[in-house]
Amino acid sequence: MDSVEGPPAGLQEDVAARVADRSEQRRRKIAVLAEPGGIARADEPVRVAARIDRLSRHYRDIRPIDPTAITAAQPAAVTAAAAVLERIIQTNDLLPVGYLEGGATAARAVGRVVVRDARGRLAGYGTGSLVSPDLLLTNQHVLADARTAGRSGVEFDYQDGLDGRPLPLQGFSLDPGRFFFADQELDFALVAVKAGTGELARFGFNRLVASEGKAIVGDFVTIIQHPGGEKKQVALRENRIVDILELFLHYQTDTEPGSSGSPVFNDQWEIVALHHAGIPAPDHDAFGGVINEGVRVSRLLAFLRGQPFPPAQQALVDRLFTERISLPPAPPTVTALTDRSLTRAIEPAEPVGRPAAGQVPLTLTLTVPFDIRLRGEPAAADGPAAAAPEAIRIDPDYAGRRGYDPDFLPGGPRVPLPALPPDLVALAALNRHAGDGQADGQAHVLNYHHFSVVMNRQRRLAFFTAVNIDGATSLRIRRDPDRWIFDPRLPDSEQAGEEVYRDNPLDRGHLVRRLDPAWGASNVVAKSGNDDTFHFTNCTPQHKDFNQNQTTWAGLEDYILDNADTRDLKATVFTGPVLAADDDPYRGVQLPRQYWKVVAMIKQNGELSATGYLLSQDHLIDGLETAPAEFSYGAYKTYQVPIQRIEDLTRLSFDTLADADPLARMEAAATTAREITHPRQLTL
Repeated sequence: MDSVEGPPAGLQEDVAARVADRSEQRRRKIAVLAEPGGIARADEPVRVAARIDRLSRHYRDIRPIDPTAITAAQPAAVTAAAAVLERIIQTNDLLPVGYLEGGATAARAVGRVVVRDARGRLAGYGTGSLVSPDLLLTNQHVLADARTAGRSGVEFDYQDGLDGRPLPLQGFSLDPGRFFFADQELDFALVAVKAGTGELARFGFNRLVASEGKAIVGDFVTIIQHPGGEKKQVALRENRIVDILELFLHYQTDTEPGSSGSPVFNDQWEIVALHHAGIPAPDHDAFGGVINEGVRVSRLLAFLRGQPFPPAQQALVDRLFTERISLPPAPPTVTALTDRSLTRAIEPAEPVGRPAAGQVPLTLTLTVPFDIRLRGEPAAADGPAAAAPEAIRIDPDYAGRRGYDPDFLPGGPRVPLPALPPDLVALAALNRHAGDGQADGQAHVLNYHHFSVVMNRQRRLAFFTAVNIDGATSLRIRRDPDRWIFDPRLPDSEQAGEEVYRDNPLDRGHLVRRLDPAWGASNVVAKSGNDDTFHFTNCTPQHKDFNQNQTTWAGLEDYILDNADTRDLKATVFTGPVLAADDDPYRGVQLPRQYWKVVAMIKQNGELSATGYLLSQDHLIDGLETAPAEFSYGAYKTYQVPIQRIEDLTRLSFDTLADADPLARMEAAATTAREITHPRQLTL
């Protein structure tokens, strides 16, 4: 628990030992930062490249830089990295006004944690931030256990307004019975806040981002805090990261006891660390003689993801990884804030003090909603409120995507991803963000919300896609105008982008259907799956006439879920193009002439059923060596075929699915293709 005396002695000792152990490395990094272009060399090349890649999501004129080029100290790459970082990070104090607006938005979700003892007496203060619609994050040494949390609370708006008068305080109890989890080593506590429906929505929340690239040595950070239990204050930007450890960040900034549990933000208002202690560092007198330590958010989230929780609590943890960033509504004017008909005022717990040296009271107030958009996305004509709820918005946190689940089917055997032979593995595009959205250590597997993709980097198209479909919780989300994007985990040159489709009769065809991953416990989760299908990795060039005869093909999944005796309305679907060597080349991409699909489900009797399909043409199905003089992109038909035939065409292995294929049990059909003109003709 944190009080005006500071964090526990044992914690202080641990931090002091880490700071002392890293003294020499820290001095070297600070010296490099002082050199021209040093910000590109003070940290590890992979981390520098990841930082630039993440900045490219906030600044449209920044392009990612190959980490191998930085690692190899290629002059052009190092110079380019330095130019980007010096412009964005190592800049003067002229910042866009959006920086302040973003800070005011982030600050709304930060509150003062009031800790009480077993007799209900005030025992101390900390700081905490809402990090989802339900959960508050602070230090474990602030809320040591569920019992402490149960008698404590959090207060929002403990700050002065624009007129210098205190805002009405909003106090809430904590609800550890609903959720509480803490870890002493990482010194974090996550607890549910007890509030009525919608009561917390006005404060928004600061989403935690698992991705690497949020901070490097040399980044400036800002801490929003309640130092010593005082009114909310902000230690603005003149605070710098000087070292990055495996679990912790070290930075030079102004904090005081009572600031434990404060969120540490980068300039893009992403939480990079959870502040928990500061210790004297005489070798840094020029910076105030104090080094502070915070727990890295990426490590905190990785630890959480590995913990087992009961279903109700797991659902709350899942929201940390899937919930979109929340923006509170515009605060009322100062006059309205004093109107007790609009907000419940409560008496603040003492003390009420002046700002500490080097800090300023946080009195920024937004008078209009603050709109966060993807780079390049136009603003709505009438402001954020006018934006259609179905507009495509890609979740920027790729590390939070869990992808295809091989254990998805109810009570059935594990259905792994299709396996590539070694020579095709060598052609697979690799996720350049190590650990960002990978599956089981496979760097060639790109995870999205409810589906995964493996790309052929030479063909710039997918080897295959894999999606889990839950018909019981699926949503029919209206389709807005398409807006396709490159996946930042791959070079653009390994994806077939907009240049392939411009001014010609080619359509952008979904491999994973738009609505297949659009399911989940909330609209937000379903919408995340829907929007993820608009990555170019999930796109294949299709002639405009292609859609003429694919009604049956497009409806296969729906028919199987709605009409077959599918258990729990769940299915797993693998889809891809047949990448033939003689496919027609066009604008640097060979256009596939056939597509395949494998659908797996568990029937009501518990039996696994797997069926295969081809979207093809007569002469291809019949194995004719000579194609018609002019290939017809409108002559497609849907065929049910043995899975073994798809394995032969693609050289993929579907594990034991071929054994669960009903066509394999029908001797006469084992090697044939059956044209399907209506889903009722399917053999399941």
